[in-house]
Amino acid sequence: MTDVPAPESQPAQDWLLLVYRVPSEPSRLRATVWRRIKSLGAIYLQSSAAALPASVHSERALRKLRSEILDMSGSAVLLSCSVLAGEPEIRAAFQAARDDEYEEIVDKCHDFLAGLRKEYDEKHFSYAELEENEVDLVKLRTWLDRVRERDIFGAAGLQTAVSSLAECEEQLEAYAARVYAEEAESR
Repeated sequence: MTDVPAPESQPAQDWLLLVYRVPSEPSRLRATVWRRIKSLGAIYLQSSAAALPASVHSERALRKLRSEILDMSGSAVLLSCSVLAGEPEIRAAFQAARDDEYEEIVDKCHDFLAGLRKEYDEKHFSYAELEENEVDLVKLRTWLDRVRERDIFGAAGLQTAVSSLAECEEQLEAYAARVYAEEAESR
């Protein structure tokens, strides 16, 4: 009988788990906590139990959130833990959350490109329009950078998001060239 090598598994990841309770009224408190957890990239394991891969940055952010929950007259505990069973499911949920974020970025890139096409269609070639579009592109870049920072397992949607942002940058450069040409002609 021959030995079959065990499949390679990913190294164990330590996790931070925030378990909390927020007063039911006013409802804006729950919404505030939910938005903060989402902005950190945490995933919900169940209602009021959110997990993030352990890091100094994540710990600092969750400690701060815990303090805010306590200030809302809520309760919260922050745990450092490892997964004894179910690690692939937690990683998959974390990956799916990153892929959802990348998909949102791709959608916003499509909106950005549609906006540039509209500028061409309406022949709006001004510095003000160019500046507005540059600001929007910076926001997209910043958003992508934030998602990439928390994408520690390498979600599949990254490359599509990077490609979409690169297309936005190329199209904005072409639009800028047109703005400069139009401005030169008007003098």
